[in-house]
Amino acid sequence: MQIRVQIRRAAALLCFFAVFSLSAGERISAAPLRPSAGGEAAGLLLWREEGDGGPAVDLSHTDAGCVAAAFSAARRLKFQVVGEKGVCTYDMASDGTQSVFPLLMGDGAYRFRILENVTGDRYAEVYAAKASVTLTDALQPFLHPNEYVNYTASSACVRAAKTLAPDSADSAEIAAAAGAYIREHVSYDAEKAASVGAGYLPDPDATLETGRGICFDYASLAAAMLRSRGIPAKIVVGRVGPEGLYHAWNEFYAFSDGEIEEGYTVSAGTWNRIDLTCASAVPGGSLAGANEIYRKMFEY
Repeated sequence: MQIRVQIRRAAALLCFFAVFSLSAGERISAAPLRPSAGGEAAGLLLWREEGDGGPAVDLSHTDAGCVAAAFSAARRLKFQVVGEKGVCTYDMASDGTQSVFPLLMGDGAYRFRILENVTGDRYAEVYAAKASVTLTDALQPFLHPNEYVNYTASSACVRAAKTLAPDSADSAEIAAAAGAYIREHVSYDAEKAASVGAGYLPDPDATLETGRGICFDYASLAAAMLRSRGIPAKIVVGRVGPEGLYHAWNEFYAFSDGEIEEGYTVSAGTWNRIDLTCASAVPGGSLAGANEIYRKMFEY
């Protein structure tokens, strides 16, 4: 059975190393966002909006690999993370609700820009902030929620994750349990895959509620469940197979050696691939991804 993964347009919204054509824009000062109380689940950062709807960037958790931003605007917004190794540009909510973005380029000097659409593909800078980032450790960007791995302490996916190997801290055992749980509760949605449009972002709780999803949904749900248990997890987007189809899968960081399914042993101190779409939708598919050829493009 061949699954054609249709996330070309969604993947185009992900991080890429390029700079948009920009016109000059007015910088507007605004109150920052502040972290809210709570977050009992491991690895959670919760944010709440403060201020009057003007542009704001919160730099209070850069050591944890996260930056938050908010702005109310009538036009489409982008958020740009400019680091020493390149530029990551993301879509950003324009209704004033907070958006959280990962810092994927490690330690160093960063510039953060809120950009508003002017016309066509031209964007103007409406706010900018700078920070010197020193991560607590290199795993931090993959331990917290962001726009692609969206969850809170009260999310259904977090509650479900707490029930999986509840007395274990072994990353391989928890990853195996999460893989089995997702395979049992989620089926591949071929109709959605054929119709998903630009701007699509996965919702882990919605995936659990409907019991259906595309590869992006599988990867987001798995990352949310693992991160909430304190296990670093990535969404990886790239191409698979001889046809070079766009696809999304996961990598998780194992703290000890262990078997996550028969014939697939992961190694401590490394990132290990798990492909829930392959395991769920392909007859005889495994979490390792069977014999697919994986070519990584982006990670979140």
